[in-house]
Amino acid sequence: MTETSAPIGASKSQLTYHWIRERIARQEFVPGYRLVLGTIAEELGVSVVPVREAVRRLEAEGLVEFEKNVGARVALVDEADYLNSVETLAVLEGAATALSLPQLGEAELEQAERLNDRMRGLLERFDPDEFTALNHEFHNALHLQCPNPHLGELVQREWTRLSRLRRSIFAFVPDRAPESVAEHDEILHLIRTDADPVDVELAVRRHRRRTIEAYRRHRGG
Repeated sequence: MTETSAPIGASKSQLTYHWIRERIARQEFVPGYRLVLGTIAEELGVSVVPVREAVRRLEAEGLVEFEKNVGARVALVDEADYLNSVETLAVLEGAATALSLPQLGEAELEQAERLNDRMRGLLERFDPDEFTALNHEFHNALHLQCPNPHLGELVQREWTRLSRLRRSIFAFVPDRAPESVAEHDEILHLIRTDADPVDVELAVRRHRRRTIEAYRRHRGG
């Protein structure tokens, strides 16, 4: 079977899952790409059963979808909903982070730095799901102290919307990951040097908008 980053002792279904997922992450299988189960099974030297199981797992994650009379294909992102959610989150999260600044202590900043270091460590053997989860934790560390509970609730609601639209956008735009880590460093530097809250807010907004720009480049828009 072809080598993947699957854990040692993984089943054929798990190996197949990682094999397909890695090709989606590297954009070898682009949105809309048809996944022919028999062809994949032949290439990997397995039966169709583990391929079907792997594809169903990818479907549950939102990376694969089934279309009538077509079969399995790499999922298409609902572009309008995705862009609207990221633009909304840029505004909300920027404001929530700025309002949190007086409540941010050394513990929160060290936690954010550790999370970003873990994200940096994933860049060589990239796992988009883990990277996305750490990214969420990083931003939470900076805005969960927001004194406005209504704003905090809106931020979390928009994060939930994004996760429904795409469990990990980094599976489709993995080149965005190192840029994101560097921008996190920039945001932390601003906070550490007591920058004006407006500058911190704008940095968080720019961070989100650059994700939109990366996605549009990926889509050719």
